[in-house]
Amino acid sequence: MSHLTTQGESPVSHAPHDPTRPWRGIMVATALPLRDDLSVDYDAYAEHVRWLIDNGCDGVVPNGSLGEYQTLTDEERARVVTVAVEAAGDGARVMPGVAAYGSAEARRWAEQAGEAGAGSVLLLPPNAFRADAAAVRAHYAEVAGAGVPVVAYNNPIDTKVDLVPELLAQLHADGSIVAVKEFSGDVRRAYEIAELAPGLDLLIGADDVLLELALAGAVGWIAGYPNALPQSCATLYHAAVAGDLATALPLYRSLHPLLRWDSKVEFVQAIKLSMDIAGRAGGPVRPPRFPLSAGIEAAVRSATEKSLAEGLK
Repeated sequence: MSHLTTQGESPVSHAPHDPTRPWRGIMVATALPLRDDLSVDYDAYAEHVRWLIDNGCDGVVPNGSLGEYQTLTDEERARVVTVAVEAAGDGARVMPGVAAYGSAEARRWAEQAGEAGAGSVLLLPPNAFRADAAAVRAHYAEVAGAGVPVVAYNNPIDTKVDLVPELLAQLHADGSIVAVKEFSGDVRRAYEIAELAPGLDLLIGADDVLLELALAGAVGWIAGYPNALPQSCATLYHAAVAGDLATALPLYRSLHPLLRWDSKVEFVQAIKLSMDIAGRAGGPVRPPRFPLSAGIEAAVRSATEKSLAEGLK
């Protein structure tokens, strides 16, 4: 049964795409609303989680980079997870990020996610140094020991550790991961991953390669821009994975001036600005991030306002 919410329909709640594989479908890497004093607005965050699910998304990924987890205290980080689980109404819909410099700390965050009722967790490779394959495998095995399904996050641009298809196949054979969020930008890898690890779920990791990876067999999207425009992004995703290019390609072209910001250094500020313009609670960012420069702010604002004027939402 489709849970697609088109632009003209009212928001509706729906069950996860596949309750046995809750990491599939549209899992929104949630931005975290902050007040002017930079404290976390947990009530606004809970409302945002409910709104995303009511508007065509399958679940949420708290404490990712978009959620500014690196700037949170331990107490804040733990509370964000419990708020997300409660607001989602079903822990299977929640995939907390559990990245940490130490494997033991990452495992503790995975255990906390499991205790809170989350259905899966998202884990970067070791990123305090350029870890080799043996260290990467040991890191994922340690966190997988917490007993919560682990989705690997491949972001070689920021971490300098590349989960190449051969290494992903090893991690999957080890029983350490169930899926990968692919953020390398190299869409060719989708086919090699499918050949080397056919049981490993490929998840779209960057908004601006959504169509390419969907057509290559992705079964999920860890998404940024649905924070601002969930219904239109849901329409795009479902058309793309169905191979409905007549629907997907024009919408992809319309959204791409925004989607590409998900892959830029300023992605947190850009998405929060788009949320503010769309009437959502985005708010400021915590240092060391800075507010957008005037030029970038104007570009994001123009693209967002154009999308809204075209009826995207």
